[in-house]
Amino acid sequence: MRPQWRISDQPVPYAEALAEMEARVADIRAGRAPELVWLLEHPPIYTAGTSARPRDLLQPLRFPVHAAGRGGQYTYHGPGQRVVYVVLDLRARRQDVRRFVSDLEDWIIRTLARFGVIAERRAGRVGVWVTRPDKPRLLDGSMAEDKIAAIGVRIRHWVSFHGLSINVEPDLSHYAGIVPCGIAQHGVTSLVDLGLPVTMADLDAALAATFDEVFGADIATTEAA
Repeated sequence: MRPQWRISDQPVPYAEALAEMEARVADIRAGRAPELVWLLEHPPIYTAGTSARPRDLLQPLRFPVHAAGRGGQYTYHGPGQRVVYVVLDLRARRQDVRRFVSDLEDWIIRTLARFGVIAERRAGRVGVWVTRPDKPRLLDGSMAEDKIAAIGVRIRHWVSFHGLSINVEPDLSHYAGIVPCGIAQHGVTSLVDLGLPVTMADLDAALAATFDEVFGADIATTEAA
């Protein structure tokens, strides 16, 4: 099980990436193409998952809004954020959607640990979070938390697409146009916001190094696009 590993050096328009993923899913199902892990950035855009609530789109004219077809609610994509599209054939792996989402979270957690970041799951909240002892506590006295990585996937005939995003150094003010993932009581952060001068190349190397730890497959090729 050896996915192709692709890194796009220039921002990829969202609709273009979605069309390419759709085509890849069909090709994987037909046995015409290998699995794909695609690392890229998008121009600024808000995307709406299948659970998105209209009231969570606070500034509808700020950036383009695209109905994504993935699970989840509203999220932001833009420069400085590493988007990772994971097009895997779950027929040959585990046909378990919850396990797949958990594996994506585990992959993020292991990757961020390479930079000394303690990232964690939270019950009832898909994605990955970090505690912020440097911020004021919440009204209930609990520790402030920020989201550093989001997950939204779709499964078609047991082939996955969409995937995850990790904030390296995006403009965090762009999140003000939405309620990210429908969660208003917590914030959003990035590696640079946490004081870590991590580059996109640093993160890509960590993602490659930890992929096998979670998914148990070698990466066969690296392709610049």
